[in-house]
Amino acid sequence: MAPSLRTLPSVDRLVADSRLTDSSHALVVVAARAVLERARAAIREGRDPGDLVEATRAELAAAGRPSLRRVLNASGVLIHTNLGRAPLAQAALERVVEVGGSYSNLEYDLEAGARGSRQDHLTVLLREIIGGEASLVVNNNAAAVMLALAALAEGREVLVSRGELIEIGDGFRIPDVLARSGARLVEVGSTNRTRAADYERAIGPDTALILRVHQANFRVVGFTEQPSLHELAAIARKAGLPLVDDLGSGALTAIGDESTAAASLAAGTDLVCFSGDKLLGGPQAGILVGRADLIERLRRHPLQRALRADKLTLAALEGTLALALDPARARAEIPVLRMLDEPAASVRKRAERLAELVGGEVEETVAKAGGGALPLAELPSFACAIEEELFDPLRLGDPPVVGIVRDGRLLLDVRALTADEVDEVAEAVSAARTDL
Repeated sequence: MAPSLRTLPSVDRLVADSRLTDSSHALVVVAARAVLERARAAIREGRDPGDLVEATRAELAAAGRPSLRRVLNASGVLIHTNLGRAPLAQAALERVVEVGGSYSNLEYDLEAGARGSRQDHLTVLLREIIGGEASLVVNNNAAAVMLALAALAEGREVLVSRGELIEIGDGFRIPDVLARSGARLVEVGSTNRTRAADYERAIGPDTALILRVHQANFRVVGFTEQPSLHELAAIARKAGLPLVDDLGSGALTAIGDESTAAASLAAGTDLVCFSGDKLLGGPQAGILVGRADLIERLRRHPLQRALRADKLTLAALEGTLALALDPARARAEIPVLRMLDEPAASVRKRAERLAELVGGEVEETVAKAGGGALPLAELPSFACAIEEELFDPLRLGDPPVVGIVRDGRLLLDVRALTADEVDEVAEAVSAARTDL
Protein backbone atom coordinates (compact mmCIF):
# COMPACT_ATOMS: atom_id res chain seq x y z
CA MET A 1 0.00 0.00 0.00
CA ALA A 2 1.32 3.45 -0.90
CA PRO A 3 2.35 5.52 2.13
CA SER A 4 0.04 8.31 3.25
CA LEU A 5 0.31 11.22 5.64
CA ARG A 6 -1.79 9.27 8.17
CA THR A 7 0.78 6.46 8.30
CA LEU A 8 3.57 8.77 9.40
CA PRO A 9 4.56 8.40 13.07
CA SER A 10 4.44 11.29 15.51
CA VAL A 11 7.69 12.91 16.58
CA ASP A 12 7.46 11.20 19.99
CA ARG A 13 6.94 7.78 18.44
CA LEU A 14 9.82 8.21 16.00
CA VAL A 15 12.15 9.46 18.72
CA ALA A 16 11.30 6.46 20.93
CA ASP A 17 12.79 3.97 18.46
CA SER A 18 15.60 1.99 20.12
CA ARG A 19 17.98 2.77 17.25
CA LEU A 20 17.93 6.44 18.24
CA THR A 21 18.36 6.21 22.00
CA ASP A 22 22.17 6.49 21.88
CA SER A 23 21.97 10.18 20.91
CA SER A 24 20.91 13.27 22.85
CA HIS A 25 17.12 13.40 23.11
CA ALA A 26 17.04 17.09 22.17
CA LEU A 27 19.14 16.50 19.04
CA VAL A 28 17.04 13.48 18.04
CA VAL A 29 13.85 15.56 18.32
CA VAL A 30 15.28 18.24 16.01
CA ALA A 31 16.44 15.61 13.50
CA ALA A 32 13.11 13.74 13.65
CA ARG A 33 11.13 16.90 12.94
CA ALA A 34 13.29 17.64 9.88
CA VAL A 35 12.91 14.08 8.60
CA LEU A 36 9.13 14.09 9.07
CA GLU A 37 8.84 17.39 7.25
CA ARG A 38 10.71 15.96 4.28
CA ALA A 39 8.63 12.78 4.47
CA ARG A 40 5.38 14.79 4.22
CA ALA A 41 6.73 16.62 1.16
CA ALA A 42 7.74 13.29 -0.44
CA ILE A 43 4.28 11.77 0.11
CA ARG A 44 2.54 14.81 -1.35
CA GLU A 45 4.72 14.38 -4.46
CA GLY A 46 3.84 10.70 -4.66
CA ARG A 47 7.25 9.45 -3.52
CA ASP A 48 8.12 6.89 -0.84
CA PRO A 49 9.78 8.66 2.13
CA GLY A 50 11.81 5.55 2.94
CA ASP A 51 13.01 4.33 6.34
CA LEU A 52 12.37 7.25 8.68
CA VAL A 53 14.57 5.93 11.49
CA GLU A 54 17.56 5.52 9.17
CA ALA A 55 16.84 8.95 7.73
CA THR A 56 16.89 10.37 11.26
CA ARG A 57 20.19 8.63 11.98
CA ALA A 58 21.63 10.13 8.80
CA GLU A 59 20.32 13.56 9.82
CA LEU A 60 22.04 13.21 13.21
CA ALA A 61 25.31 12.18 11.56
CA ALA A 62 25.17 15.17 9.21
CA ALA A 63 24.41 17.54 12.09
CA GLY A 64 27.41 16.21 13.98
CA ARG A 65 29.84 16.98 11.16
CA PRO A 66 31.70 20.33 11.33
CA SER A 67 30.31 22.93 8.96
CA LEU A 68 33.75 24.19 7.94
CA ARG A 69 35.41 21.24 6.23
CA ARG A 70 38.48 20.32 4.22
CA VAL A 71 37.81 20.24 0.46
CA LEU A 72 39.81 18.68 -2.38
CA ASN A 73 40.25 21.40 -5.00
CA ALA A 74 40.09 19.93 -8.51
CA SER A 75 38.74 23.14 -10.07
CA GLY A 76 42.00 24.36 -11.61
CA VAL A 77 41.81 27.64 -9.65
CA LEU A 78 44.74 27.76 -7.23
CA ILE A 79 43.77 30.72 -5.01
CA HIS A 80 40.07 29.88 -4.91
CA THR A 81 38.23 32.44 -2.79
CA ASN A 82 35.21 30.17 -2.27
CA LEU A 83 37.51 27.35 -1.14
CA GLY A 84 39.51 29.41 1.37
CA ARG A 85 42.17 30.87 -0.91
CA ALA A 86 45.75 29.87 -0.11
CA PRO A 87 46.42 26.61 1.76
CA LEU A 88 48.99 27.18 4.48
CA ALA A 89 52.55 25.89 4.47
CA GLN A 90 53.49 23.31 7.09
CA ALA A 91 55.68 25.85 8.88
CA ALA A 92 52.70 28.20 9.22
CA LEU A 93 50.48 25.42 10.55
CA GLU A 94 53.09 24.49 13.13
CA ARG A 95 53.21 28.08 14.39
CA VAL A 96 49.39 28.13 14.69
CA VAL A 97 49.41 24.91 16.75
CA GLU A 98 52.19 26.15 19.01
CA VAL A 99 50.70 29.58 19.65
CA GLY A 100 47.04 28.56 19.64
CA GLY A 101 47.48 25.62 21.99
CA SER A 102 48.92 27.69 24.80
CA TYR A 103 49.18 31.17 26.20
CA SER A 104 51.42 33.54 24.28
CA ASN A 105 53.15 36.91 24.50
CA LEU A 106 50.62 38.40 22.06
CA GLU A 107 50.52 41.74 23.86
CA TYR A 108 53.14 41.22 26.54
CA ASP A 109 56.72 42.48 26.28
CA LEU A 110 58.75 39.68 27.87
CA GLU A 111 61.92 41.79 28.17
CA ALA A 112 60.21 44.78 29.76
CA GLY A 113 57.75 42.74 31.80
CA ALA A 114 54.97 45.08 30.70
CA ARG A 115 52.18 45.41 28.15
CA GLY A 116 53.37 45.17 24.56
CA SER A 117 51.80 45.46 21.09
CA ARG A 118 50.67 42.62 18.85
CA GLN A 119 51.86 44.73 15.93
CA ASP A 120 55.51 44.34 16.97
CA HIS A 121 55.84 40.62 16.27
CA LEU A 122 56.14 40.87 12.48
CA THR A 123 57.92 44.21 12.17
CA VAL A 124 61.43 42.83 11.78
CA LEU A 125 60.39 40.14 9.27
CA LEU A 126 58.44 42.57 7.11
CA ARG A 127 61.23 45.14 7.20
CA GLU A 128 63.76 42.49 6.18
CA ILE A 129 61.64 41.16 3.29
CA ILE A 130 59.95 44.33 2.02
CA GLY A 131 61.63 47.35 3.55
CA GLY A 132 59.70 50.28 4.98
CA GLU A 133 60.01 51.84 8.40
CA ALA A 134 57.02 50.25 10.10
CA SER A 135 54.15 47.83 9.54
CA LEU A 136 50.67 46.96 10.74
CA VAL A 137 48.46 43.87 10.23
CA VAL A 138 44.65 43.83 10.12
CA ASN A 139 42.14 41.12 9.21
CA ASN A 140 42.08 41.55 5.40
CA ASN A 141 43.20 43.91 2.67
CA ALA A 142 39.82 45.64 2.36
CA ALA A 143 40.18 46.48 6.05
CA ALA A 144 43.70 47.77 5.41
CA VAL A 145 42.44 50.15 2.72
CA MET A 146 39.50 51.23 4.88
CA LEU A 147 41.76 51.93 7.87
CA ALA A 148 44.28 53.87 5.80
CA LEU A 149 41.55 56.07 4.32
CA ALA A 150 39.79 56.59 7.65
CA ALA A 151 43.00 57.51 9.47
CA LEU A 152 44.56 59.66 6.77
CA ALA A 153 41.65 61.13 4.79
CA GLU A 154 38.40 61.19 6.79
CA GLY A 155 36.33 64.18 5.71
CA ARG A 156 38.79 65.03 2.94
CA GLU A 157 39.41 64.12 -0.71
CA VAL A 158 41.19 61.08 -2.13
CA LEU A 159 42.35 61.03 -5.77
CA VAL A 160 41.77 57.75 -7.64
CA SER A 161 42.03 56.99 -11.36
CA ARG A 162 38.72 56.08 -13.01
CA GLY A 163 40.44 52.97 -14.34
CA GLU A 164 40.99 51.79 -10.77
CA LEU A 165 37.46 52.13 -9.36
CA ILE A 166 37.21 48.36 -9.19
CA GLU A 167 34.85 45.87 -7.62
CA ILE A 168 36.95 43.62 -5.38
CA GLY A 169 34.49 40.75 -5.00
CA ASP A 170 30.99 39.99 -3.73
CA GLY A 171 29.81 43.47 -4.70
CA PHE A 172 32.39 45.45 -2.69
CA ARG A 173 33.58 48.43 -4.70
CA ILE A 174 36.35 50.95 -4.09
CA PRO A 175 33.91 53.93 -4.12
CA ASP A 176 31.87 52.18 -1.39
CA VAL A 177 34.98 51.54 0.72
CA LEU A 178 35.91 55.20 0.35
CA ALA A 179 32.44 56.32 1.38
CA ARG A 180 32.42 54.08 4.48
CA SER A 181 35.82 55.41 5.53
CA GLY A 182 34.50 58.96 5.59
CA ALA A 183 36.76 60.11 2.75
CA ARG A 184 35.46 61.76 -0.44
CA LEU A 185 36.31 60.29 -3.82
CA VAL A 186 37.71 62.47 -6.57
CA GLU A 187 37.82 60.60 -9.89
CA VAL A 188 40.86 61.29 -12.06
CA GLY A 189 41.36 60.70 -15.78
CA SER A 190 39.31 58.21 -17.79
CA THR A 191 38.71 54.47 -17.66
CA ASN A 192 41.51 53.62 -20.09
CA ARG A 193 43.78 56.67 -19.99
CA THR A 194 44.92 58.56 -16.92
CA ARG A 195 47.92 60.90 -17.10
CA ALA A 196 50.13 62.41 -14.43
CA ALA A 197 48.74 65.82 -15.34
CA ASP A 198 45.23 64.63 -14.42
CA TYR A 199 46.36 64.11 -10.84
CA GLU A 200 48.15 67.45 -10.73
CA ARG A 201 45.03 69.31 -11.89
CA ALA A 202 42.83 67.49 -9.36
CA ILE A 203 44.90 68.38 -6.31
CA GLY A 204 43.25 71.06 -4.17
CA PRO A 205 43.34 72.41 -0.62
CA ASP A 206 41.09 69.59 0.59
CA THR A 207 43.11 66.74 -0.96
CA ALA A 208 44.35 64.26 1.66
CA LEU A 209 46.16 61.61 -0.40
CA ILE A 210 46.61 59.87 -3.73
CA LEU A 211 45.44 56.25 -3.89
CA ARG A 212 46.58 53.78 -6.52
CA VAL A 213 44.50 50.57 -6.67
CA HIS A 214 45.56 47.19 -8.07
CA GLN A 215 43.45 46.09 -11.04
CA ALA A 216 42.25 42.83 -9.47
CA ASN A 217 40.71 40.21 -11.77
CA PHE A 218 41.28 42.24 -14.95
CA ARG A 219 43.70 44.33 -16.98
CA VAL A 220 42.98 47.30 -19.26
CA VAL A 221 44.75 46.76 -22.57
CA GLY A 222 44.89 48.53 -25.92
CA PHE A 223 44.64 52.32 -26.08
CA THR A 224 45.76 52.92 -22.50
CA GLU A 225 47.95 55.15 -20.42
CA GLN A 226 48.81 55.16 -16.75
CA PRO A 227 51.45 57.13 -14.84
CA SER A 228 54.22 55.13 -13.23
CA LEU A 229 54.59 54.93 -9.48
CA HIS A 230 57.72 57.10 -9.77
CA GLU A 231 55.62 59.82 -11.44
CA LEU A 232 52.82 59.55 -8.86
CA ALA A 233 55.36 59.65 -6.02
CA ALA A 234 56.92 62.81 -7.44
CA ILE A 235 53.50 64.47 -7.74
CA ALA A 236 52.54 63.46 -4.19
CA ARG A 237 55.89 64.60 -2.79
CA LYS A 238 55.65 67.99 -4.53
CA ALA A 239 52.14 68.49 -3.10
CA GLY A 240 53.08 67.21 0.36
CA LEU A 241 50.60 64.34 0.11
CA PRO A 242 50.96 60.64 1.02
CA LEU A 243 50.85 58.13 -1.85
CA VAL A 244 49.04 54.92 -0.84
CA ASP A 245 49.38 51.86 -3.07
CA ASP A 246 46.80 49.08 -2.73
CA LEU A 247 48.57 46.10 -4.32
CA GLY A 248 46.01 43.49 -3.38
CA SER A 249 47.77 40.35 -4.56
CA GLY A 250 50.58 40.19 -1.98
CA ALA A 251 53.43 39.10 -4.26
CA LEU A 252 56.71 39.31 -2.35
CA THR A 253 58.84 38.38 -5.36
CA ALA A 254 58.33 38.96 -9.07
CA ILE A 255 55.47 36.75 -10.32
CA GLY A 256 54.17 37.52 -13.79
CA ASP A 257 53.05 41.12 -14.10
CA GLU A 258 52.22 41.52 -10.40
CA SER A 259 53.96 44.39 -8.61
CA THR A 260 55.73 43.72 -5.34
CA ALA A 261 55.50 45.71 -2.14
CA ALA A 262 59.29 46.21 -2.08
CA ALA A 263 59.24 47.66 -5.62
CA SER A 264 56.37 49.96 -4.67
CA LEU A 265 58.22 51.37 -1.68
CA ALA A 266 61.41 51.73 -3.71
CA ALA A 267 59.45 53.77 -6.29
CA GLY A 268 58.48 56.26 -3.59
CA THR A 269 55.18 55.00 -2.23
CA ASP A 270 54.57 56.15 1.33
CA LEU A 271 52.23 53.32 2.33
CA VAL A 272 51.60 50.00 0.61
CA CYS A 273 48.97 47.42 1.53
CA PHE A 274 48.31 43.89 0.31
CA SER A 275 46.63 40.55 1.14
CA GLY A 276 48.16 37.76 3.16
CA ASP A 277 46.23 34.86 1.59
CA LYS A 278 46.86 35.36 -2.12
CA LEU A 279 50.32 35.25 -3.72
CA LEU A 280 51.96 35.57 -0.33
CA GLY A 281 50.45 32.16 0.45
CA GLY A 282 49.58 32.83 4.09
CA PRO A 283 46.43 33.42 6.18
CA GLN A 284 43.74 36.00 5.49
CA ALA A 285 45.25 39.32 6.51
CA GLY A 286 45.74 42.89 5.35
CA ILE A 287 49.35 44.02 5.66
CA LEU A 288 50.40 47.68 5.62
CA VAL A 289 54.04 48.73 5.32
CA GLY A 290 55.59 52.16 4.95
CA ARG A 291 56.40 55.41 6.71
CA ALA A 292 56.49 55.15 10.49
CA ASP A 293 54.47 58.33 11.06
CA LEU A 294 51.64 57.11 8.82
CA ILE A 295 51.60 53.64 10.36
CA GLU A 296 51.43 55.24 13.81
CA ARG A 297 48.38 57.28 12.78
CA LEU A 298 46.71 54.06 11.62
CA ARG A 299 47.69 52.22 14.79
CA ARG A 300 46.13 54.93 17.00
CA HIS A 301 42.89 55.17 15.02
CA PRO A 302 39.87 53.65 16.89
CA LEU A 303 39.00 51.51 13.86
CA GLN A 304 42.30 49.64 14.18
CA ARG A 305 41.12 47.77 17.26
CA ALA A 306 38.05 46.53 15.42
CA LEU A 307 40.09 45.39 12.42
CA ARG A 308 43.24 44.00 14.04
CA ALA A 309 44.39 40.44 13.38
CA ASP A 310 44.16 37.73 16.05
CA LYS A 311 46.98 35.58 17.44
CA LEU A 312 46.35 32.64 15.07
CA THR A 313 46.56 34.89 12.01
CA LEU A 314 49.75 36.50 13.29
CA ALA A 315 51.26 33.09 14.05
CA ALA A 316 50.45 31.72 10.58
CA LEU A 317 51.72 34.90 8.96
CA GLU A 318 54.95 34.73 10.94
CA GLY A 319 55.52 31.15 9.79
CA THR A 320 54.85 32.12 6.17
CA LEU A 321 57.08 35.20 6.26
CA ALA A 322 59.91 33.21 7.84
CA LEU A 323 59.85 31.01 4.72
CA ALA A 324 59.74 34.10 2.49
CA LEU A 325 63.14 35.21 3.83
CA ASP A 326 64.57 32.59 1.46
CA PRO A 327 62.80 32.90 -1.94
CA ALA A 328 63.93 29.43 -3.06
CA ARG A 329 62.61 27.82 0.12
CA ALA A 330 59.37 29.82 -0.15
CA ARG A 331 58.72 28.52 -3.67
CA ALA A 332 59.36 24.97 -2.53
CA GLU A 333 57.33 25.03 0.71
CA ILE A 334 54.51 27.56 0.25
CA PRO A 335 51.78 25.56 -1.54
CA VAL A 336 50.47 28.30 -3.85
CA LEU A 337 53.95 29.22 -5.07
CA ARG A 338 54.81 25.56 -5.59
CA MET A 339 51.62 25.04 -7.64
CA LEU A 340 52.35 28.10 -9.78
CA ASP A 341 55.90 26.91 -10.50
CA GLU A 342 55.24 23.22 -11.13
CA PRO A 343 56.14 22.08 -14.66
CA ALA A 344 53.21 20.91 -16.80
CA ALA A 345 54.88 17.51 -17.28
CA SER A 346 54.65 16.82 -13.53
CA VAL A 347 51.01 17.86 -13.47
CA ARG A 348 50.28 15.54 -16.39
CA LYS A 349 51.75 12.55 -14.53
CA ARG A 350 49.28 13.07 -11.67
CA ALA A 351 46.39 13.37 -14.13
CA GLU A 352 47.48 10.14 -15.81
CA ARG A 353 47.65 8.39 -12.45
CA LEU A 354 44.15 9.58 -11.52
CA ALA A 355 42.77 8.54 -14.93
CA GLU A 356 44.31 5.09 -14.49
CA LEU A 357 42.79 4.71 -11.01
CA VAL A 358 39.25 5.76 -11.99
CA GLY A 359 39.06 4.77 -15.64
CA GLY A 360 38.92 8.36 -16.87
CA GLU A 361 40.61 10.22 -19.71
CA VAL A 362 43.43 12.76 -19.48
CA GLU A 363 42.46 16.15 -20.89
CA GLU A 364 44.67 19.20 -21.36
CA THR A 365 43.30 22.21 -19.47
CA VAL A 366 44.25 25.73 -18.41
CA ALA A 367 44.54 26.56 -14.70
CA LYS A 368 44.24 30.04 -13.19
CA ALA A 369 45.97 31.70 -10.27
CA GLY A 370 42.67 33.07 -8.89
CA GLY A 371 42.06 35.49 -6.05
CA GLY A 372 42.32 38.46 -8.41
CA ALA A 373 46.00 37.77 -9.06
CA LEU A 374 47.58 37.26 -12.48
CA PRO A 375 44.26 37.59 -14.36
CA LEU A 376 45.90 37.16 -17.77
CA ALA A 377 48.08 34.21 -16.80
CA GLU A 378 47.11 30.81 -18.20
CA LEU A 379 48.85 27.87 -16.54
CA PRO A 380 49.07 24.74 -18.68
CA SER A 381 47.43 21.97 -16.71
CA PHE A 382 45.82 18.54 -17.01
CA ALA A 383 42.61 17.00 -15.74
CA CYS A 384 41.03 13.60 -15.48
CA ALA A 385 37.70 13.61 -17.33
CA ILE A 386 34.90 11.42 -15.94
CA GLU A 387 31.11 11.26 -16.19
CA GLU A 388 29.24 14.51 -15.50
CA GLU A 389 26.75 12.73 -13.20
CA LEU A 390 29.43 12.50 -10.49
CA PHE A 391 29.62 16.26 -9.96
CA ASP A 392 26.99 16.39 -7.19
CA PRO A 393 27.93 13.13 -5.43
CA LEU A 394 31.60 14.16 -5.30
CA ARG A 395 30.76 17.65 -4.05
CA LEU A 396 28.56 16.16 -1.32
CA GLY A 397 30.99 13.40 -0.38
CA ASP A 398 33.47 13.10 2.46
CA PRO A 399 35.85 14.70 1.75
CA PRO A 400 34.09 16.89 -0.81
CA VAL A 401 35.73 17.06 -4.25
CA VAL A 402 35.08 20.18 -6.35
CA GLY A 403 35.71 19.91 -10.09
CA ILE A 404 34.31 21.69 -13.14
CA VAL A 405 31.69 20.53 -15.65
CA ARG A 406 32.56 21.19 -19.27
CA ASP A 407 31.16 19.78 -22.53
CA GLY A 408 29.14 17.10 -20.75
CA ARG A 409 32.02 15.78 -18.66
CA LEU A 410 33.37 16.41 -15.17
CA LEU A 411 36.99 17.58 -15.25
CA LEU A 412 39.14 16.99 -12.19
CA ASP A 413 42.10 19.34 -12.66
CA VAL A 414 45.08 18.09 -10.66
CA ARG A 415 47.37 21.17 -10.54
CA ALA A 416 46.07 22.06 -7.06
CA LEU A 417 46.08 18.43 -5.87
CA THR A 418 49.02 16.73 -4.17
CA ALA A 419 49.95 13.13 -4.98
CA ASP A 420 48.24 11.92 -1.80
CA GLU A 421 45.11 13.92 -2.64
CA VAL A 422 44.96 12.24 -6.07
CA ASP A 423 44.55 8.94 -4.24
CA GLU A 424 41.81 10.46 -2.08
CA VAL A 425 39.99 11.73 -5.16
CA ALA A 426 40.18 8.26 -6.70
CA GLU A 427 38.60 6.76 -3.59
CA ALA A 428 35.91 9.46 -3.62
CA VAL A 429 35.09 8.72 -7.26
CA SER A 430 34.76 5.01 -6.50
CA ALA A 431 32.44 5.73 -3.56
CA ALA A 432 30.34 8.17 -5.61
CA ARG A 433 29.87 5.64 -8.39
CA THR A 434 28.75 3.05 -5.87
CA ASP A 435 26.13 5.43 -4.48
CA LEU A 436 24.67 6.35 -7.87
